[in-house]
Amino acid sequence: MEKVEKKNMVVGRADTTKFWQWFVDHNEELVAMGDLEDKEREQLENAMQYQLTKYCDGLTYEIGDATANGRTLTFTAEGDTDLFRYVVELVDNAPDLDWWEFIAFKQPMGTELKVRFDKMLFDTRKMYFQQLECEEEPEMLGLRIAVEDGQRQDEDFQVGVYVTLESLMGEFDCATLIGYMETVPVPAEPFKSGFQPLDDLPKFVDWFKAKRDE
Repeated sequence: MEKVEKKNMVVGRADTTKFWQWFVDHNEELVAMGDLEDKEREQLENAMQYQLTKYCDGLTYEIGDATANGRTLTFTAEGDTDLFRYVVELVDNAPDLDWWEFIAFKQPMGTELKVRFDKMLFDTRKMYFQQLECEEEPEMLGLRIAVEDGQRQDEDFQVGVYVTLESLMGEFDCATLIGYMETVPVPAEPFKSGFQPLDDLPKFVDWFKAKRDE
């Protein structure tokens, strides 16, 4: 199965200035959002999404947990490479504010992950991968993913596997490197069948990019 495409039509795009002006104007509320009542916090989050959509339809955001150094605010195009330049532009023009770290694209979350998508749970410790050739796009990475219920071909399952890869690789690499993905059930003896642990994928991706760029 080809990689699940996540495309959004750009209805309109404004200058970054208006979004960041709104953010600065509401910075005190945003910093204190953890102390707000659920309804107030939801209204604030919805208002920020509205302003982000006015800048570029198709972008969303994720706010990290509060730490001693503040919070991260990650902007994502949900894997839509057509919108990547707008994510970069937004972060490049971010104001310098205490408490906030602004990040372009979802970052890798490490290994040994348990990723929930819809009602499904994907455990990277129980998943495996095998490289496939992309004949039409040799600079891209083909992947065969061995996973429980790997015979399923419904869209939700395939998206769940893709989201799991995104959690391991990060949004940018996942969207720009994977040219083809298919899923299969986990074989009785994965290693003898040519598979590697899925948790080894980030190191493999680093090797693949270095080899490609030689």
